[in-house]
Amino acid sequence: MRNFLDFEQPIAELEGKIEELRHLADTGEVNIADEVGKLQGKVDKLINTTYAKLTPWQKVQVARHPDRPHFKSYVERLFTDYQPLAGDRSFADDHAILCGIGRFRGRSCVVMGHEKGGDTQSRIKHNFGMARPEGYRKAQRLMELAERFHLPVVTLVDTPGAYPGVGAEERGQSEAIARSIEHCLNIRVPLIATIIGEGGSGGAIALAAGDAVFMLENSVYSVISPEGCASILWRSAEEAQTAAEALRLTAQDLEKLKVIDKVIKEPVGGAHREPDEAIDKVGDAVEAALNEFCAMEPGALRARRREKFLAMGRHGLS
Repeated sequence: MRNFLDFEQPIAELEGKIEELRHLADTGEVNIADEVGKLQGKVDKLINTTYAKLTPWQKVQVARHPDRPHFKSYVERLFTDYQPLAGDRSFADDHAILCGIGRFRGRSCVVMGHEKGGDTQSRIKHNFGMARPEGYRKAQRLMELAERFHLPVVTLVDTPGAYPGVGAEERGQSEAIARSIEHCLNIRVPLIATIIGEGGSGGAIALAAGDAVFMLENSVYSVISPEGCASILWRSAEEAQTAAEALRLTAQDLEKLKVIDKVIKEPVGGAHREPDEAIDKVGDAVEAALNEFCAMEPGALRARRREKFLAMGRHGLS
């Protein structure tokens, strides 16, 4: 059963009518196929016009869509011979960040990313994509492994942020995130990061400080969620829409600010409508970036990455 967002209700009503017509017997009085075709044309036009003018808050909603493809979907479609690797060799295995080794279009690489889960049970298991310290330490271990065996790293980011629980703080959440960012910046192999949904705070940048950082068209990337920002500034989460506009968290704004390198266009209606097409587009962008950066000398690669992040903040929105 397809999930619809609040602003998609006119689309939902038309698609509901199409489903009703398809269940009707074709009588001589009304040609069902013709009626369905006319309504489908209206649906396609409405989807195009709706998604052509999404507000920042609507993009936040799309980025959080429950039907949007998650880490496991990308691995299943883009990687072969995938071997998951678990544990931080210190405390436990965190299920919010999944890591492994596989072949991406013929090239061996390390892949890691956040997994939110697709139903209630899996969302609880993966803690809604909110990693604890052991998740970031597992990521560090895999980055060290990638460097040792000269394997590029591909990361897929989709998290509301790091888990804010007491236990996570007791085990050094902030230190684990900082170390993970440090590993991203220092490894001498290419690191290609893609924000595929939500990129929330340090929990996202811990896996996203890469040579190339991409964002799907309707994904978001911000230091804080709109609800959290609104609660701090206006003492009310009801101002989340205002906060979303002020935060400049959309892929388009961040490309102008040169915080990210490229916006990957999604299928019309969002990645949740055509997940395979969206995943393939991410794969094409990652492949092109790997072809470019795998040809670079390790020292030059790391120096370029350092300069790239030092340059951030020098650009403004026009």
